[in-house]
Amino acid sequence: MRTEAVRRAARRTSKKKKPTKDAGLPEQGLRIGVEATVERIVEHQYTIQALDPNLPAVLSTPAMIGLMEHASVLAVRPHLPSGVITVGTRIEVDHLKAVPPGAAVQAYARFAKYRGRFLVFDVEARSGEHVIGRGRVFRAIVDPQAHDRKAKERVPE
Repeated sequence: MRTEAVRRAARRTSKKKKPTKDAGLPEQGLRIGVEATVERIVEHQYTIQALDPNLPAVLSTPAMIGLMEHASVLAVRPHLPSGVITVGTRIEVDHLKAVPPGAAVQAYARFAKYRGRFLVFDVEARSGEHVIGRGRVFRAIVDPQAHDRKAKERVPE
């Protein structure tokens, strides 16, 4: 006999619609494999020590992820229809090595797959020969005005 929780889960999964092969992808040329790289010299403001002086002066994980997200944005921006943007929805990243202020960091993003309007990027950050981080960044295609309006509606007046 199935429990109520199992029945609810079965109903939820049976209601999900599977997108068609190209559902959500703009016709302007957004294709699997588009990529971009950004580079930044680590400054103190991008270190974890900038937030807490008791911590080491090394590139913070949020700063590294920010570079990865920026590379993801740049990879697809030229291929999106006018008036739409992407916003972050999920991050799965490992921060593997520390680098100090003065180090050059390159973040690379490659558009790997999609489901409807949701995009997935394989990302990697390097400093010289060292891979300092890697993983996946997930973004969604949105209309910025509708996105802003919905966000503002969530704040009580």
